[in-house]
Parts: sequence; C-alpha cells; structure tokens
Amino acid sequence: MPSDCLFCRIIAGQLPASQVYSDDSVVAIRDIAPQAPTHILLLSRKHIASVADVGEKDRDLLGKILAVGAELAAREGVATDGYRLVVNTGRNGGQTVDHLHVHLLGGRPMAWPPG
Repeated sequence: MPSDCLFCRIIAGQLPASQVYSDDSVVAIRDIAPQAPTHILLLSRKHIASVADVGEKDRDLLGKILAVGAELAAREGVATDGYRLVVNTGRNGGQTVDHLHVHLLGGRPMAWPPG
C-alpha cells in the first residue's frame, strides 16, 4: 500500500469515509463531492494506479467491481431508471486519484457526451 495513496488510506481505515460495501476485494464509499444524487466510488482493495495498469490477473477483479456496482445501483434504487459506471483514466481522462476506482452515478438524467 503506497502511504501517500488517499484510497489505500481509506481502505486501511486510516481516513474516515462513508462506507456502503466491503468484501475481500472491493470497498465502496460515498463520494465526498457527489455529482449526482447517488455517487458511490467502487475501490479496488489492491492498489492499481489506473485501468491502464490492469493485467491479465486483474480481470476477475474488474468483473467483481462491475458486479458490485450493479448490486449497489439496485440497492440505491437507481437500477430501474438507469445509472452510469465511469472509469476515468489519466489526467486528461479526469482521474484525480491514482488508484483504480469506478464511479457509480445515478438518480438524475445523464447527458451525452459527458465532459
């Protein structure tokens, strides 16, 4: 765990967060600056800087993150009307924390194209 990684520190319990899900590979927290009524961050427990750094051995982890996202969308009541799962990669892609995470956004209409 990199000591300067914000999400690693949250996962380790060193920083507070509003946790909504946790298992052996994924932690989900509410975003502190929500961009939609439902805005949850799905964090990999394993430190991977971005999706660009995912390897063959991480494929099951990515599937798990997406499955947890679908489960939480249902639990949050946004699955029926629709929701968005977003992965920002790199600075120009909007990534601000170098730790693999997926945004679950729902509870309002989503425009296209984003950004």
